[in-house]
Order: sequence, then C-alpha cells, then structure tokens
Amino acid sequence: MNVAKSITKTGKPALIKKGVSNYVKSDEEFLNPDYFINRELSWLDFNARVLEEARSNENPLLERLKFLSITCSNLDEFFMIRVASLKELLHADYTEPDASGLSPRQQLKMISEKTHQMIERIYSTYNRALLPKLKKQGIRILSWDQLSQEQIEFTHKYFKKSLYPVITPMAADSARPFPLIANRRLNICALLMKKGSRKVRYRFATIEVPSGLSRFVKLPTKEGETSFILLETIIEQHLDQLFIGYSIVSAASYRIMRNADLSIDEEDAQDLLKKIQKSLKKRRWGEVMRLEVEKGVDKRLLNILQEELSVESEDVYPIHGPLDLTMLMKLYDLFDLPHLKYPPFYPAHPNNEWETDIFSVIRRQDLFLHHPYDSFDPVVEFIHQAAEDPNVLAIKQTLYRVSGNSPIVRNLAKAAENGKQVMVLVEVKARFDEEQNINWARELDRAGCHVIYGVVGLKTHSKIAMVVRQEGDEIRRYVHLGTGNYNDNTAKIYTDMSLFTCAEKIGEDATETFNMLSGYSEPPSWNRLILAPLWLRKEMTRLIRQEADQARAGKPAEMIFKMNSLVDPLIIGELYEASCAGVKIQLIVRGICCLKAGVKGLSENISVRSLIGRFLEHSRVYWFKNGGNEQLFLSSADLMPRNLDRRVEIMFPIDDPAIQEQIKELLDLQLKDTQRARVMQKDQTYCRINHRGRNQLDSQKELCLRAENQEKNQEMYNQVEATRTFIPVTEK
Repeated sequence: MNVAKSITKTGKPALIKKGVSNYVKSDEEFLNPDYFINRELSWLDFNARVLEEARSNENPLLERLKFLSITCSNLDEFFMIRVASLKELLHADYTEPDASGLSPRQQLKMISEKTHQMIERIYSTYNRALLPKLKKQGIRILSWDQLSQEQIEFTHKYFKKSLYPVITPMAADSARPFPLIANRRLNICALLMKKGSRKVRYRFATIEVPSGLSRFVKLPTKEGETSFILLETIIEQHLDQLFIGYSIVSAASYRIMRNADLSIDEEDAQDLLKKIQKSLKKRRWGEVMRLEVEKGVDKRLLNILQEELSVESEDVYPIHGPLDLTMLMKLYDLFDLPHLKYPPFYPAHPNNEWETDIFSVIRRQDLFLHHPYDSFDPVVEFIHQAAEDPNVLAIKQTLYRVSGNSPIVRNLAKAAENGKQVMVLVEVKARFDEEQNINWARELDRAGCHVIYGVVGLKTHSKIAMVVRQEGDEIRRYVHLGTGNYNDNTAKIYTDMSLFTCAEKIGEDATETFNMLSGYSEPPSWNRLILAPLWLRKEMTRLIRQEADQARAGKPAEMIFKMNSLVDPLIIGELYEASCAGVKIQLIVRGICCLKAGVKGLSENISVRSLIGRFLEHSRVYWFKNGGNEQLFLSSADLMPRNLDRRVEIMFPIDDPAIQEQIKELLDLQLKDTQRARVMQKDQTYCRINHRGRNQLDSQKELCLRAENQEKNQEMYNQVEATRTFIPVTEK
C-alpha cells in the first residue's frame, strides 16, 4: 500500500475539504486569522523561554551556560530550516497568508526584528551576567589586551606549533574565486594591502578557524584560576605571519547560516540513498540565511561579504562578543565542578527480573516507563534478549534517530546473524541525521536484516518495536511503543513515555503496521492503534467533538493534552469549539503554540503552559474525561499538519487502569508546577507563576527525587532478597 496516496500535490490531506461531513467544519467560524498566533513567532517566543533559563539565578552557573548554548543552537536550526522555507516561498512569489494572516514577506520582517532583539539579549546575558560570574569562580575567558607577557609568549608558541600547520588562508581575486564558506563554521576575514606599494589597492582573504581544535585554549595561570583565550583571537593576532609582505588593514570574525532544508523528489528517485547523499552535498551551497559579523566590522569588509554571499542588510547580525556561543557546551564539559551543575541523577529500574527475562515481566502485566526518571535500559535489553533468545523468531522495528554508537542497532544486527528474521525501517530522511542513518541502514543490511529506507512521500516518525516469540504451541507478540526515539543518549535528557505489552489486539495491529510499511497492505480496520496520515487526524477530531458533546449534555467534560507543538489550524478550531461548548481544556505545550488561550467568547476554558527545565519535555499525552469513561492515549505525534498529514505516526491507548492513574498523576504534577512553568496570558505572552501563597513545586526535581527513592528502595529489596534463606515447602 502507498500510504502517501491520501496526500495531495499541495501537501494537504485530500480529505480536508469544506463540506466534508463529520470531518471538518463546513463553516470557518473558528478559523479566523485573528484567532491564531504565527508559528514562527511562537517558536521565537519558545526560544526566548529557553534564554530565560540562561538568565535565571535559580539555575547553577554552568547549567546557565548550557541553556545559552542551546538557545543559540536552536536559533541556528530555525534559520537553516524555517527561515529558509519562507525565503523559498518568497522567491517563488508565493503571497498567500498563513493561518494567522501573515504573508511570507511579513513573517520574515517580523522574524528579523525579533531575532535582532534576541541576539542583543543573548550577548547581554553572556557579557554582563555569565562572564562576571565565571570570573568569580576563577574561570576567565581573556581578550588579547588582558594577557600577561608569559601568556602572550605561550600563544606565540601555540600558534607556531598547533595552528600554523593547519590553517589555510584563502585569497579572493581575479585568479582565485571567492571560496566556499561552510555552513555554521567560524571564519576570519581580512583586508590587506601590499607593503611598500605606492598604489592603494586592497585585497581580501579569509581563513576558516579549524573546527578540529578546541576553541578554548588553556593559558598558563596562577593556582586557583583557569584562564582561556579563544582560538580565533590567537589567529587574528598572528595574521601577519599568514600574509607575509602585506599589512593587515582590518580583520573580523564572521559566520553564516545556509539553507539546509533538503528537497528530494522521491517518486523519481531510482536509489533513495544516493539521492539523499547528493542532496546533502547541495547543503554546502545553500542560500545564506544569516550573516553574523563582529560588531564594528570594517564596512569595506562587510560590503565584500554581503556582495559575495548575496546577503541583504536585514540578514546581517552584528555580534557584541564571540561568535557562535554553541561553543559554551564544550566549556560546560571541560569542568567537573558539581557545585556549578545540577546534582547527579540516577534513574529508577524495574525489579531485577527484567534483566534476565523481560518477556515474563511483560506477560504478567503491561510495563510503563517514564524516561529519564525510569531507565532506558529495559528498552535496550528488550532488543538484546530478543536477539539472543532461541525462542524469538522475528524482530521488527522503526528507527528515526539513534545514537552514534547505538546498542539497539548492534543488537538488531546480532539478531540477524543469529538467524532471526529482522525487519528494520530506518528513516533516512530524519533531518540532520540523514548521513548517520544511511550508515546504520547499510550496516544492518550487511548483517542480514531486511532494511527499508522509509515510505515514499512520508517520514516514518512512529516509535514501535515488535518481537515475535514461540511459546509452546502458540506464537506471542511483544510490542514496545513510545513517544520518543530509540536513542540511548537522548533518553537521558528527554522526557518520554514507553509501554511494553503483549496484548493480542495491539500485537495484531503491530503486525498490520509493519506489513503496511514493508509491503502493499491496507487493513480495513484496526483494533487499538491509530495511525497517521490516514486515520489519526480523523480520530483526534472525533475524540475532541465527543468531549464537546459530553459538555453539551451536561456530563463531565475535560481534556488534558501534553505535546511539543500545537500548530494545526483545524485541530485548534476544534479545541475552540469544544471550549465554547464548556469543555475545560488544559494544554502543556513546550514549544510552538498557535492557539490563543483565555480569549473571551472563544477560549475562556483553555489554559496553556510551557515547561522548560533540566530535561527537554518530549512526551505526547492526550487525555479525555469523556463523561467519566476516561480515555488516555500516548503518541509519537504532535498536533501539527506535518505529523497528521505527512508522517507515519502512531497513537496508542493506555488500557491498564494503574498505568492510567500513574500518567494522570504525572500530568497533574506538571499542571501544579510553579517553578518551571510559564503560563500563556491573554495577550499571548508567557509569564512565570506568582509564588505568593503557593507551595513551590519543580515537577522535574520532584520526579528526580521520586525516582531516586524508588531506586534506593529497590536496592534495599534486592539486598534483602539476596540474603533470604528459602525453605522448600513439602507437599502434604
């Protein structure tokens, strides 16, 4: 089956048409542009909330550096993908407004204004708050004029020994074309003039700062202090040794963001892997979206850069400080200073039985894990035991993003080598992980796995693994479903939810899912799983409308949704209608939220909060009160058009009452959070909760404490069990 066939050429779902009964409202009552926040501006507001964590004195100092690094990394990706997409629309003379009524040109103008303000705030945080606090802790990042004579001599030796052999100065003149400037790499440009020449003739040259060397060069210093100088500072001070016979008129650091959004015609691709690899090379030449330069750069240098890189003035960002503060993540890693970081965290583990026989644990009852508070180890062990178990016949799994040294991939390869049938869908279109996923796909293929590279026209974003096991005279299917990736590294810092089950109905649906992905199959009905792009939108719409009907009938009606992003206009319209019907709606949306909360006559019953903290909130949970007959679902999908219409996603029910209560308790805890939460106001700004008269609660900190207590209790239990003497009971 080609699951992309329901998508039109415009990328919109074919069923979304005015007048289609019981699917989309025929009128546009709740689709007024005034009712929507622009997606891109909402994202910038989210990144501003991340920046707030870098500014907050409540966070340890090195964690604040980390938040600032994340803010800058987020902004880079935003320009490479979202701004690039808007620029392409502009080049195509596309003028249609988005759901909020803004044209691409208007959006780009507003993005530029907000980003310039954000960068000013980023460097104000770095220069005025973080650097002075680092200095108090004996950590200094020095400028050239702050160096002692001993430190200057050290930099001379360092340049000659470590930098000079590596650096490649690139001239640009009539015989040497302007060189390729790599995306996101730090560079130094220089304006030169030949010594002794009577004629004033300026020449341009550029140098890429070596990315293989640390930007933080440690300097000799007195005991109790740690001082660094940045790599680019050393290079700038030694330019005369790179351009012998020339005077350095001026020099400055600069950096660019290019369009990194791949455009692949999959229908015409004879070999998808080769097509993607070819497109990856094109990223090197993508249009420049943003040019960062040192504040006060020589206008002659700036003019050359703008002309050669085809950059408009509004896309130039003068920087008051070192460029590319993503480097602060490296500084964080350089120091083992517990008092300047979050306290170490140790996740909880289930009882010991899962380590030897996870299948018997799942047979007794569904197993729920809340990462990172619950260890990700059982997920890895699930595939490991399946690979080694002689009773396992087959393993099938989807992989979207995995770690660089993935134990999941190694175990899948081992399973194939052990003679088991292994089918793996590796999504080679996962943005910025394309190259790594291609390498994994080839490794699995060499090991004997049946490898699929994705579905034509769609990204497979679902997280599902199935193990088929022979148990006596019957076959049993064990299924893992999750809200996050099979990545053992990000599982330590992303909050996600996992479910293990051997429920027969879910096992049947899992089989149908993999048959649909690997072959031509279109099941007429499903038992428990709900898949996008064919069914999830319709079912989500039905569930929201069902809640509205309960409210109109005077029955208990309430919804709690937790997700990364809420963008889809049609779903937002349904939420508005449910609010008007009297449904209480509480939304926990970490990032983009295009819905306006608390608007009189529209969304008075809707509240929106965003949680930003130590861990990245990544779970997707959808809870419906349904007149007292509660329904709770977990999903890989956010409520965005791309998830509902252009991706293979899975929403799955939680049927076990005990697990339902556990998840509801987690939601309730986050709704009571007063430390990490920001709540959307009526003017769509986000504000922290007023602590007065409230018990202060950091939901992430509380969950860490609970996990650690659970782990301690489990260790005590294990010790008691290990020393207990068992007396066999004889039959009477």
